[in-house]
Amino acid sequence: MFFNDVNFCILFYNKIIIIKCFQPQTMRCMVLLALNIRTGSALFLLVLASNICAQVPVGYYDRAQDLSGEELKVALHAIIKGHTKFPYTAAGTDVWDILKETDKDPANPENVILLYTGWSVNAAQEYNEGKGWTREQIWASSHGGFTTGKGPGTDVHHIRPVDHSVNSARNNKDFDNGGSLYTDGDGPTECYSDADSWEPRDAVKGDIARMLFYMAVRYEGENDEPDLELLDEVNTAQYTEPGKGYHGKLSALLDWHQLDPVDSFEIRRNEVIFTYQNNRNPFIDHPGFAQKIWTITGTENIEATQFRIFPNPASDFLCIEWFSEQPALGSLISADGVTVMAFPVSGTTRIKVSEQAPGLCFLKITAQKQVFTEKVIIGK
Repeated sequence: MFFNDVNFCILFYNKIIIIKCFQPQTMRCMVLLALNIRTGSALFLLVLASNICAQVPVGYYDRAQDLSGEELKVALHAIIKGHTKFPYTAAGTDVWDILKETDKDPANPENVILLYTGWSVNAAQEYNEGKGWTREQIWASSHGGFTTGKGPGTDVHHIRPVDHSVNSARNNKDFDNGGSLYTDGDGPTECYSDADSWEPRDAVKGDIARMLFYMAVRYEGENDEPDLELLDEVNTAQYTEPGKGYHGKLSALLDWHQLDPVDSFEIRRNEVIFTYQNNRNPFIDHPGFAQKIWTITGTENIEATQFRIFPNPASDFLCIEWFSEQPALGSLISADGVTVMAFPVSGTTRIKVSEQAPGLCFLKITAQKQVFTEKVIIGK
């Protein structure tokens, strides 16, 4: 309902009733009540509103304006790629140092907040022979074939301080709802786990979704980086192949993104990372980007047996062999998210790419309700 330009909503999620109000003009969000049905207790009562507007540099997202789908994803990639990289561990500034700033406890600047538990611990106790805190890559490295070398394995946008044993319990599981309450040696964690997935505490579900959205946009297979994609399933580590990695579960992440909106902690974290890496998480600055890129619908993927694309990389011409009798439309999308070419696809279709800028682009084929998108490298 609406009252003086304020939207009120009642959400039922994971046995918790949440009553929120939201003012579109100021982007202020207030949690009026969160009732835990498991215990019958109120978790929050009249939490003060906070302004969740980020200080985005003027023009930063200009090239993404009015785009959606793959075009938006490509444009955002072009904006945030090529960030400044720091080592995982080094004598100079490293990931440990940056995390002490990004995840600082607002109530105690000597501490950091652990992602999965919310516990505040002494920031100086990094690792400490397993007795302190550790770092977790939220996009698990085994889901992308990367290490702790400079690159995705040291990208602080998806690395957070965590408790050692909780880190081990999550391991490389995908994110989804369900499972049993995980109790650490230090007490209950508010996280749930089963054989193939990990459900974090409610307060950071949106944070995790937005970190994974960032990774799927930032890493598209260029410059020896992995191509990371989100799937609407669990057990995605089994699909990892050289240069390509997957994480899930997309439908749960989209839900979490809505149910746990961007808060002041995330905004500050994004600003601090920007001062180090010189890139931002678009889904913190513009939460609506997620729904413009990913949707869970009845659209089917075109089977790989229906087409063949060669050569890839391509320097002069790109050939598409289309084995289906149904008509299809193809388009070539630049790294800026601009459709630079549109053409019908039937039989063997040969398109000239020698006049296109070298680098990453996307080939999109649409046939009725079927959609296929493939990364294409244009060579010199």
